[in-house]
Amino acid sequence: MDNNVVIQCENICFSYPNGVQAIQNVSLTISQGDYIAFVGQNGSGKTTLVKHFNGLLKPTRGKVLVFGEETTNKKVSYLSRKVGYVFQNPDDMLFCTSVIEEIAYGPRMLGMDPEEVKKKVENIIIELGLDEYRETHPFALSLGDRQRLAVACALSLDPQVFVFDEPTTGQDYFGSKSIMSLIDQLHQKGKTIVIITHDMPIVAEHAKRVVVMNKGQVALEGTPEEVFTQIDKLQSLSLKAPQVTMLARELGTQEKTILHIPEMVDWLTQTYLPAIKPAGGEIS
Repeated sequence: MDNNVVIQCENICFSYPNGVQAIQNVSLTISQGDYIAFVGQNGSGKTTLVKHFNGLLKPTRGKVLVFGEETTNKKVSYLSRKVGYVFQNPDDMLFCTSVIEEIAYGPRMLGMDPEEVKKKVENIIIELGLDEYRETHPFALSLGDRQRLAVACALSLDPQVFVFDEPTTGQDYFGSKSIMSLIDQLHQKGKTIVIITHDMPIVAEHAKRVVVMNKGQVALEGTPEEVFTQIDKLQSLSLKAPQVTMLARELGTQEKTILHIPEMVDWLTQTYLPAIKPAGGEIS
């Protein structure tokens, strides 16, 4: 196994106890430093697949390797030190009576030295802007701050891989920007990032690689540019490229896949502004 590979799925299948086969013969590799988005309709298998990455689910057939170790006989508590999972609803992760106790819980359960735990918690609480809430009950926090606390709890175990399940769900515009900025900062520090999302503009703006799931299988895979170019294929999967990408295509930008509004502004300026400038002068 390549030393740069952090997660490897080899022909994995997964069936729930009721007989529903949610994953069918999926093989994929995630490398150190990837920033990968899993997208697809509800029921496409994306969340089921990603829950295999830290042992929350174990494959019915095939195998999952995390840093070269097969997950089948590994406990979630062990794998969570390698792959941190932040749930869609942060309330599913929180149960202590204060922010500081919540962040310290994981390291304490792993038997870390108390002084080391104290130092780690202090660093994280300041880094994530939670210092003023250290003695606050988690459920007294806003949704955005609870989400930030959930990230802090995962960060306390210092995993190399972070999984975020629908990180912007329920957030307003500024909350979404704040959470995605935090995720980007983790990636800039060398962490491998996996996000599950329905938000295509988020994918276009942040992810470096996209995996489209459909009926438990990988239907498309590539960079955002490669995936969002295939607008007709996405529509057949009941998905849409970002609105700015679809608008750009209608305006005739087939030679370039536009993913962001600033790119669209640049293209419009370069394409149309010269045509409307008065000869020999500036536009007044």
